[in-house]
Amino acid sequence: MIGRNFRKPFVRCAALAAVLVLSAVPAYTLDNLSFSFPGADRKLSMALRAASLLGQAQADNATDPQDLFAAARSDYARLLSALYAEGYYSGVISITIDGREAADFAAVDSPRTIRNIHVTVQPGRQFTFAKARMRPYAPGTKLPPAYGDTKIAQSTAISDAAKAGVDGWRQLGYAKASVVDQNIVADHNSARIASEIILQAGPKLRFGTLNLTGYDRMHTRRIAKIAGYHEGEVFDPDTLDKMSDRLRRTGIFRSVVITEAKTPRSDGSLDIGLAVVEEPPRRIGFGAEVSSADGANLSAFWLHRNLFGGGERLRFDAVLKGVDSKYDLTEYQIGVRLARPATPVTDSSAYIATNLERSEILGLEIETFTFGIGAERVMSKTLTINAGLNYTTSSISDQSFKARFKGLALPVSFKWDRRDDTLNPKSGSYFNVGATPFWGLGTTDSGAQFKADARIYRSFSTDDRITFAGRLQLGTVVGSQLLNTPPDFLFYSGGGGTVRGHPYQSLGVPITRILGSSSQWGGLSFIGLSGEVRATINEKLGAAVFYDAGYIGPVELWGAGGAWQTGAGVGVRYDTGFGPVRLDVAFPVTGTTGDGMQVYIGIGQAF
Repeated sequence: MIGRNFRKPFVRCAALAAVLVLSAVPAYTLDNLSFSFPGADRKLSMALRAASLLGQAQADNATDPQDLFAAARSDYARLLSALYAEGYYSGVISITIDGREAADFAAVDSPRTIRNIHVTVQPGRQFTFAKARMRPYAPGTKLPPAYGDTKIAQSTAISDAAKAGVDGWRQLGYAKASVVDQNIVADHNSARIASEIILQAGPKLRFGTLNLTGYDRMHTRRIAKIAGYHEGEVFDPDTLDKMSDRLRRTGIFRSVVITEAKTPRSDGSLDIGLAVVEEPPRRIGFGAEVSSADGANLSAFWLHRNLFGGGERLRFDAVLKGVDSKYDLTEYQIGVRLARPATPVTDSSAYIATNLERSEILGLEIETFTFGIGAERVMSKTLTINAGLNYTTSSISDQSFKARFKGLALPVSFKWDRRDDTLNPKSGSYFNVGATPFWGLGTTDSGAQFKADARIYRSFSTDDRITFAGRLQLGTVVGSQLLNTPPDFLFYSGGGGTVRGHPYQSLGVPITRILGSSSQWGGLSFIGLSGEVRATINEKLGAAVFYDAGYIGPVELWGAGGAWQTGAGVGVRYDTGFGPVRLDVAFPVTGTTGDGMQVYIGIGQAF
């Protein structure tokens, strides 16, 4: 009896608890979520679906009633904005939850269960501009083409025009220009909009005091010079953008924030705030690239970002090439470079560099030492100019001979980089052209080397999933004889940078010397051609097919007597977030230097 009397209350309590728990759990069943846009064309329908939070919830298979209710209430404003953006100002929006309009629910009275949601948007007629005006109009202002008489009256065109009007005055030095009124009248009978934007230019201002905050080791005068800030100059918003770009380009600062004072001073000047956060002064990096024939290339660097407090960058680089390669071509390169930004002027930097390199190419041992000074000038976001003066001494040797070279060189190069992404470009172009006159000392000839590297990228298909990449490389040496030209000015072909499928720098020029021995030297002319088709498979994976060709000639200006090599292959790309990891498998197609399949692993696209 005791046991039975005890179990009955226990069972009743357990059942009651289960009922309470189940009643507290909302039902997540959603039978139907539908959209209807009667009278809307495909473009408008896509814009409405893209703007809808319910549409996103449907894509995510969301079923939580509270989430769906919140999305439905938010969608009224979002769908209305989408209609206005396309020029529809008489639309009717209905969002029903189980037959009841979502707007009729109290915000705190969300339904515990939702089975059916239906979204209906009737866009009505599309409006056009009866007139699109602005006053006062700053000379030189470029209004958006969509803001004009008889054009579709998109709300975005009005907001873009207002911004352009303010920017037009700011470009002339009126930093506090603003929109003070907008007269927008909609005539629903004629489906036309009359729009007038009224601006106030305010006073013309000059740059005032630069207020610096957040700096640690950097000297304030150096920050101002690197930024290119000049107190007293007429206000220019482009100057502020350039200041930010210049400071970020140094690599010293983790964050750069520029602000304008809310009110100008009585003398017509406007103070500017510059808040920076410095990066840690030191940085160490490592890298690796692997080829089945050429072995592994291992690299490391040590960098000090701000050596003396003026933004000086001291960098040590070390590269070991050909580790465990089948040709036993172990090479090394050691370099030191000290660069100083804003020297001698704001958009230029000066540097001192030295480099020691040893390589083995086609049975020849080549050793080179270079010491140089130079400067880099940034002309724009896409154009950079480099010029320098180098002293170089080098030697070429094998078991039977040794030749020495020394001389001065004046390298000058121009680089235009319009790629959308340097590690994984999908559009844009890249062009680098350089000329290096050199003056030989002793038995070394004098002459000039010319090089060009042109790349172009075009993407197609949905979301640019297919990318065509093409590359042309040209090089020649004029004015010097082949055997009296310093080896660092000669050209080779083969390997990851030129023709995949052939060993690295495997194609040169055969030379038979007086004693009858023969060897392969670099050529006086070079042509490199590469084409790739890259495809994105999903968010992380991609694939590529490619074809490379290279030519090395014994005479200047691509004359006769040279040889070609070609290679082709396929590759896989894995996006790491900071650049794709590349795996290429290539085979020789034509030429005498091929040695079967070659495998290449690295970070970033091949070009």
